[in-house]
Amino acid sequence: MRLQILSDLHLETESFTPVPAPGAEALLLAGDIDARWEGYRLFAGWPVPIYAIAGNHEFDRREWNEAWPALRAHLQGLGIRLLEKEAVLLQGADGRRHRLLACTRWCDFDLFGPSRRDKALRAARYFVDVMRSTRNGLPFDAAAVREEALDSRAWLAAALRQRPPADPADPGHWHSTVVMTHFGPSLKSADPRYGAQPATASFCNADDGLLPAAQLWIHGHLHCRHDYTVDHGPAGRTRVVCSARGHSHSGEADGHDPLACVLL
Repeated sequence: MRLQILSDLHLETESFTPVPAPGAEALLLAGDIDARWEGYRLFAGWPVPIYAIAGNHEFDRREWNEAWPALRAHLQGLGIRLLEKEAVLLQGADGRRHRLLACTRWCDFDLFGPSRRDKALRAARYFVDVMRSTRNGLPFDAAAVREEALDSRAWLAAALRQRPPADPADPGHWHSTVVMTHFGPSLKSADPRYGAQPATASFCNADDGLLPAAQLWIHGHLHCRHDYTVDHGPAGRTRVVCSARGHSHSGEADGHDPLACVLL
């Protein structure tokens, strides 16, 4: 199955027109497409199914509890399926089925371990300063982000422990598992411009222990591209892909391939 991947288009400030990739069977949007949500209209009438997760900027200056149903309804009206702590089965033209597990998977600030969590939390003030979001009327600050992140990780870990039906002919059987999160799953996805500084814990999680249960992990949030493989020995390997575009004014969009696809 051929999957086109896009994220971090930031259409609230960027000028970009998406184009369907030849041969793609689905489009995956890994978050931060447009803080205003208006840019999603560019995907209306897309020739293949679109599955999206929310990025952190989809909540800018919004109340969390109101944003989720509103964003879901907005995207549904454009033919885009928003996923959050949800699993769907994708079937390719070859008949093989792939389980997609999708959630924003906010950062829990444990990238460098509990002993450095407080420093990571202090470095995460941009959640308040930039997003200016609320949850239940209170600032959606780093502590609230961590609370949601832990819940999200628990869901993802439980979903990854599930096994497909033994009979390949069972319509619920899947041949591989794909995870899509906005936040990166490993320090290996850190932006090389910034490295392992405390603020990097606002972009990546230490989900390395979850990787062996997925054959492909797609993420966004980091304004740089990644395509690397983690070898788990007898347990197999996981390919990690980020196809973020980023901001053109800082050169982040240089080299971005808008037709980037992965083949399952």
